[in-house]
Amino acid sequence: FQGPPACSRIPKGKGVCGRSWEEEISFVVPDVDGFPGHISCNAQSKSEIVIPVKTKEGKVFMVLDIDSDKLNDLDQKDLLYLEKVTTILQEIYPKNAQY
Repeated sequence: FQGPPACSRIPKGKGVCGRSWEEEISFVVPDVDGFPGHISCNAQSKSEIVIPVKTKEGKVFMVLDIDSDKLNDLDQKDLLYLEKVTTILQEIYPKNAQY
């Protein structure tokens, strides 16, 4: 974790993180104020990428949430490389872990 404290629990389906979890898709949000239902955990956040991370069995066990204090600061190229990171997380996630 890097940055100021943020929300620790977001319900499934709520905000960018909760929707990513529920819909099992990644979101690139160039302006968080334009995302319906966005939860502002940090007033400095202006753009965001959220990627669901799944177990090898396909169940979402976490989301990777990257925020920026600049508008339009994250793009498809960032998403491409961050999805590679989530693939690594998926590979190292222990099968017997509780989530």
